[in-house]
Amino acid sequence: MKPTSLLLLILAVAVLAPPTGAGVVPDKIHPLRPQAGSGGHRIPGVSCLSWRLAVETDNIRNWDVVPSVCENYVGHQYRKDSNAVAWAAYQYAKGLTLKKDGKDVWIFDIDDTSLSNLPYYARPDNAFGAKEYNETTFTEWELEGKAPALPATLGLYKRLLKLGFKIVFISGKSESLRAITIYNMKKVGYYTWEKLVLKQASESGTTAMVYKSTERTKLVQAGYRILGNMGDQWSDLMGTNIGNRTFKAPNPMFYIA
Repeated sequence: MKPTSLLLLILAVAVLAPPTGAGVVPDKIHPLRPQAGSGGHRIPGVSCLSWRLAVETDNIRNWDVVPSVCENYVGHQYRKDSNAVAWAAYQYAKGLTLKKDGKDVWIFDIDDTSLSNLPYYARPDNAFGAKEYNETTFTEWELEGKAPALPATLGLYKRLLKLGFKIVFISGKSESLRAITIYNMKKVGYYTWEKLVLKQASESGTTAMVYKSTERTKLVQAGYRILGNMGDQWSDLMGTNIGNRTFKAPNPMFYIA
């Protein structure tokens, strides 16, 4: 995944920081409005809720950073939206009758679905706020193996395992990152899976939708039944063999076609 738009530090703190003494991140959501000079788009009469939704649906494009007036709002709302998606996915999953033959699978994307890259975006040494994605520094971040789990996704993952699902991770990460990816995932709690599919060098020019469609097709041809599919980009959930049901994880930071 190659994000082109960056979010601010408050989002990482709100979403990924461990709960405090109160046990939850305080809900301080206000219908703020982007204004001129806020560091983002000026959209007269549009609330932060509407701005975030428009970004999620790719109706607002070519933006650089979250408007500063919406930082707190987006940060806290991101966590709540993630919880809502995980809840909906579990409600669906627990109502299914699995065949118990090891072929009922749930697919997860990795970057910004299972693991979060928010700490990378928030680093001062990342030339934060730059308008172009820096592949070199992002790869350096990946090689550190320090990406935290997205709490809502990790919780869903554990529940699905208890229900009897086999987990398949399909990621746009390079195959060259397999060892560090496995280390990172196991360190934060993703301790087992049926398959971990990463992108081969020969597929470097393949779009996300085509690549993931191809990999899902391979699963189906091998006899697997894709009952659930979760990703933070629409390209994770479109194409062929998308599964019985898809779940779009929130991502107010960037959009990948």
